Amino acid sequence: MALQRVNPPELGRPSGFSHAVVGEGRTVFLAGQTALDASGAIVGDGVVEQFEQALGNLLAALRAAGGAPEHLASLTVYIVDMDDYRAHAADIGRVWKRLVGRDYPAMAGIGVSRLWDVEALVEVQGFAVLP
Repeated sequence: MALQRVNPPELGRPSGFSHAVVGEGRTVFLAGQTALDASGAIVGDGVVEQFEQALGNLLAALRAAGGAPEHLASLTVYIVDMDDYRAHAADIGRVWKRLVGRDYPAMAGIGVSRLWDVEALVEVQGFAVLP
């Protein structure tokens, strides 16, 4: 079963997300992931490196639950410095395409004043639907 991405024309063409995703199957709720390595330390000097580690962590949890990147239905990105994130959007997009591909879940980017680990610049959290 593949997820159905729904992008009605009256909402405008989405870039880097889908307006809605429909799926039927087992739901996997994925905890927020930052750029923590296996030792529990934040890695990456900038937002692109931290996004790659955080997304990689989320995908590792998804794989451990029996899923794959194409099963992502929804993703929220919590962002400490929105201007910095937007300035690096093209690089972040390349990381996404390398790790996930060209299909996008329903997504939101939310600016926050800080995350649990003060060194963390981004956190990703979401859910997936497995067949």
